[in-house]
Amino acid sequence: MSAAESQPGEATQNVTAAVLVIGDEILSGRTKDKNIGYIADFLTTIGIDLKEVRIVPDEEDEIVAALNALRARYDYLLTTGGIGPTHDDITADSVAKAFGVGISHHPEAVKLIEARVGKGNLNEARLRMARIPHGASLVINDVSGAPGFRIENVVVMAGVPAIMQSMLDAAAKDFRTGRKMLSVSIPLDVKEGDIADPLRAAQALYDDVLMGSYPKYADGKFSVDVVMRGRDMARIEEARASFLSALETAGTKGA
Repeated sequence: MSAAESQPGEATQNVTAAVLVIGDEILSGRTKDKNIGYIADFLTTIGIDLKEVRIVPDEEDEIVAALNALRARYDYLLTTGGIGPTHDDITADSVAKAFGVGISHHPEAVKLIEARVGKGNLNEARLRMARIPHGASLVINDVSGAPGFRIENVVVMAGVPAIMQSMLDAAAKDFRTGRKMLSVSIPLDVKEGDIADPLRAAQALYDDVLMGSYPKYADGKFSVDVVMRGRDMARIEEARASFLSALETAGTKGA
């Protein structure tokens, strides 16, 4: 049994995911992505580590290559974009090609769309959104009706933020989750260069705690936030105390 096939809700040390954003409009700048940050926050909250994000154009070969690379590397792959009613919405076909399966109108997907738009309005364009790769299960969309889908460890969602969020809520009910990532933030009224050596020393002592420094400049003053992240709060607090002690020894004062 692979990692992604384990039981939903089963807590393990690490569960990983990637996001594949599909769309020429994102790469051209015409549309500003609002999904990546939301997905990152969502996954972190339920104990899944987002490890990679890629953006690819509406080109079948590019989508297939990225799908096959990312789904093999991580427990889950979440895609956004390219499942609408227009000719350039080719994500479903690309997923089918990546998995080597056929694609056709899913009867339940047709019913869901028909219930929203009415039978008389179920034209060919709308029916495109009911084309689902064989073997995939539907991901319910409570906003507009047209579903996403999941095939193995790949979850295919819309690019419209409100619809994507609805689909993510539905799909995540079946996700296997790990231990949640915890964090503390240490604000310091110093320049980043002043804390580099003590932070490096603390990282060497606590390699199970992720440490990062994030400089800021406001009102003519430099400052930096040090963020420590891990799955054991006791270890994070030990690392924090060690770092602050090293700062004090070095004569550097924090906020």
